[in-house]
This record gives sequence, structure tokens and C-alpha cells, in this order.
Amino acid sequence: MITKFGLCVAICATLLTFPTVQMAQAGVLGEACIRSDRKAKSFRKCRCIQQVADVKLSRSDQKLAAKFFSEPDRAEKIRMSDKRSDERFWKSYKEFGATVTQFCAKH
Repeated sequence: MITKFGLCVAICATLLTFPTVQMAQAGVLGEACIRSDRKAKSFRKCRCIQQVADVKLSRSDQKLAAKFFSEPDRAEKIRMSDKRSDERFWKSYKEFGATVTQFCAKH
């Protein structure tokens, strides 16, 4: 299990190592974020979200979470689902969201 300090080190290292990541190289969540119609989006915030996702979510979980930008109702269906895989995903997604709030709010 990653400690809070270990997670901070991993995210900070990612932020310092790749400060000029182009969206063409970004992951699916970063791309979905920047393409969304949300008013609070910014390149820096979307890049931060992707960097947290790279640490907290598997690639398949990132692909699923990216769909929430275009299909917000899908998140509610997964949250309410009794399927074990959906419950596992939702637990990871909630942890991801809390980490995004902590590390990306200033962007």
C-alpha cells in the first residue's frame, strides 16, 4: 500500500519530470478533461488529473473514468452497481478523486 508520503513523492516527481507534456502524449483522462465543456478546466488542471490517474488508476480504470466526461450518468450507474468489479472500480475512483482534490485544486 502506498503511503501518503510515497504518493506525494510519486506525484511530485511526475509533475517535475514532465512539466511540458503535450496533450498528444497525455493519457485518456487528460484528453477527456481538456475536451470537456466544463468551465473550470485548464491545461494545467487536466495534466494534473492525468498525472494523479497515472499513479492511482490502472489503464482500464482510466479509460472507464474518461467516459464520465461525455457520459456522466454512467458514473452513477457504476456507483450503484452491485457487481464486484464495479465496486472495486468505484473504491479506486473515490480514492483517485480525493487525491485529485488534494493535489490539483490549485490549478
